[in-house]
Amino acid sequence: MTEELTAADFGAAIAKGVVLVDFWAAWCAPCRAIAPVLEELDGARVAKLDVAEHPSIGERYGIRSLPTLIVFRDGEPVQRLYGVKNRRQLQRAIDAAQPSSSSSASPSRAQAISASARATRPS
Repeated sequence: MTEELTAADFGAAIAKGVVLVDFWAAWCAPCRAIAPVLEELDGARVAKLDVAEHPSIGERYGIRSLPTLIVFRDGEPVQRLYGVKNRRQLQRAIDAAQPSSSSSASPSRAQAISASARATRPS
């Protein structure tokens, strides 16, 4: 089930955990088309913000096209998606944003690339 956000409750709504926010407007046909897909997602809260009614939030996040979907983790945007996406694409974005319980056991891709770059750098 999606949660309707306003400018007043937006900050608190994205502050903790993983939240997928659909930036949309009532006049946007693709926004209406993606609505049923959002209802099928697991593993995160899903929220919607009408940028026509709350333009200050849309401006804050540089929303230029609709729908724009942003995955937030603990208040920070971690991934942006533009246009209509299928369930699998959205679920992958949510899954990728989840904190990993094994993060200390295995390095992230960015950490592995950084380590590889240091190892191949001439002294």
